[in-house]
Amino acid sequence: MPGNGLWRTKSIEQSIKDTDEPDSKLRRDLTAWDLTVFGVAVVIGAGIFTLTARTAGDIAGPSVSLAFVLAAVACALAALCYAEFASTVPVAGSAYTFSYATFGELFAWIIGWDLILEFAVAAAAVGKGWSLYLQTVLGYIFGKGNVTTTVTIAGLDVDWGALLLIVVLTGLLVMGTKLSSRVSLVITAIKVAVVLFVVGLGISYINMDNYSPYIPPGAESGGGKGGVEQSLFSLISGGDTSTFGFYGLLAGASLVFFAFIGFDVVATTAEEARNPQKSVPRGILGSLGIVTVLYVAVSLVVVGMVSYKELATTPGPDGKKTIATAFSFHGADWAANVISIGALAGLTTVVMVMLLGQVRILFAMSRDGLLPRKLAHTSSHGTPVRATVLVGALVAVAATFFSADKLEEMVNVGTLFAFILVSAGVVVLRKKRPDLKRGFKVPLVPLVPILAILACLWLMLNLSVLTWLRFIVWMVAGVLVYFVYSRRHSLLGKQMSGATDTPSGTPPPVDEADPKATPDS
Repeated sequence: MPGNGLWRTKSIEQSIKDTDEPDSKLRRDLTAWDLTVFGVAVVIGAGIFTLTARTAGDIAGPSVSLAFVLAAVACALAALCYAEFASTVPVAGSAYTFSYATFGELFAWIIGWDLILEFAVAAAAVGKGWSLYLQTVLGYIFGKGNVTTTVTIAGLDVDWGALLLIVVLTGLLVMGTKLSSRVSLVITAIKVAVVLFVVGLGISYINMDNYSPYIPPGAESGGGKGGVEQSLFSLISGGDTSTFGFYGLLAGASLVFFAFIGFDVVATTAEEARNPQKSVPRGILGSLGIVTVLYVAVSLVVVGMVSYKELATTPGPDGKKTIATAFSFHGADWAANVISIGALAGLTTVVMVMLLGQVRILFAMSRDGLLPRKLAHTSSHGTPVRATVLVGALVAVAATFFSADKLEEMVNVGTLFAFILVSAGVVVLRKKRPDLKRGFKVPLVPLVPILAILACLWLMLNLSVLTWLRFIVWMVAGVLVYFVYSRRHSLLGKQMSGATDTPSGTPPPVDEADPKATPDS
């Protein structure tokens, strides 16, 4: 294979060997418990505290609980594939690294660019949500209407709440992943307690009549989202809208999928685990199982407390409903206050772990030369400080100055695309490298990976047409960056062409398409 080929693959052995480079070596501090905490910390947040009520009121009605189940099934299938890959290739970078070993450099770059969309945009979007809850909590403390987290400077709206959050969390991540894990554990315990409080107290307010109709009739033409705002599937199949009805249920599943995003962050920290073959699969599957139970329980309680119509978004600054709305409806404002504080804590860890995932993706791509290698330098704390500061700065700008509208769906389409490649990669790697030691194996291969691919494709089809258009534009931009910069600076490409400006002591990689090939073959 030519040294400058788009499909050149990086051997598993070389990927693992690169983790020992002194200048870019991450510290192995994390246990299975730490990884599970990271998973729960990032997943429990925006999904429960914001999406549940809004999806019920605007899209799916009481069937939002079924929408969570459908999304969870797709995630579980993909999680099995992530677990096998992460236990086989315990290297930072998650789907980017896995794709490099199976599909080649161009696909690896595309998925890395795609993951930038997932983690950075998600961190910015959730940071905006955190700021809104901070405003609410400060209002409770100092008096409603007296506090705002957005100020106007020279005609520009500046969200100082989101900026403060990103700056503090970036500082924590610079200090070390273990410290971040300890902080995350404390905050995660608080928000899990709040979620259990919601379920325990909310049961007493349930009215069974609110569950009927479980799947509300579809909105009439013009009465719901249509055109580029409706799901791609409803448009293809001739539906007028994807609001309520069968199309609404499917669109709801694709939207609440955002609530599960984050368990794949566990895979990005595989290089920092003490025993990645065992702890990473446990962290991925354990965190996903915990949050699925909590999500379904909360969604059932919230739609049972009030009619889904009361949760619909209305015009005005207070138009978006949350689970606190259901308690306020019953006059339990004190409970709504507790939930808002829990949401503030919950969203804190979501943003922190999203930032962590983004930094590790950037770190892995920089170590391979697809982005400037200086970003892969690690400090005495064993953390990539430059990459962390850069990511923190970019996310801070996005969260401080830009609106969060529509960001959830953009994150979803990128993540689902990553899930598809990882699932397909399991099948490819089983055939190409059956000799590799696998700490965890996906059962019933290729059936389970194929089901994961189909489930993810199905959810992607139920995202809006506008989301697809934005995603295509983002990916085209990524391909341009690859051919302008990354292809010429690829460390793998330089090694295969016999260049000498590679790290000392780094042997030429083995082309997995032809293990006997020489670098210049």
